Amino acid sequence: QQRSVDQAQKLAEYTDKTLVQAELPDTRQKGEYELVRNYSAQPRQLTYQSIKFTGDSFVKTNVITRVLQSEVDHVEKGDPATSAINETNYKFSYKGTEELNGRQMHVFQIKPRRKDPSLFKGKIFVDAYTGSLRRAEGTVSKSPSFFVRKIEFVQDFDDIGGFTMPVAMRSTAKARIIGKTIVNVFHRAYD
Repeated sequence: QQRSVDQAQKLAEYTDKTLVQAELPDTRQKGEYELVRNYSAQPRQLTYQSIKFTGDSFVKTNVITRVLQSEVDHVEKGDPATSAINETNYKFSYKGTEELNGRQMHVFQIKPRRKDPSLFKGKIFVDAYTGSLRRAEGTVSKSPSFFVRKIEFVQDFDDIGGFTMPVAMRSTAKARIIGKTIVNVFHRAYD
């Protein structure tokens, strides 16, 4: 928890190359969008620069663009403290140790203290030697929209330049109109 607080205070800005892959299995539509993501702490701002898109424009407009806008809104309009993985927002239950990618992890079951689209119910994996968050997985506690019924995800993290950064996220959502939606997001080349 202290690492998270320190990072929020010290991380001034970064860029990375982001790849978003989205699929609508029910209609066999796909899309892949390469972007550069730019984050600035003062003022809190998140922007994306397009590199290349391939696939169905419906997927770009109705899935990928909405995912990206949701992340921008969370960064620019949200309060990071309300979604932090800490005792204010979650109840923790220690579940033991487990190996993940060849490293020993402490595993905690977490439950949100309130229903909020920025919180989830699931597990976190914390590196036993560094204290860094390595994985968060579960189900979003409250749907962010009437049109989305359930979101399940697995998000992986790595230490880059002294900060714990997301490197991959895989999610599945059930939407009322377009059916099942699969979104994978990969971040690389952090600067």
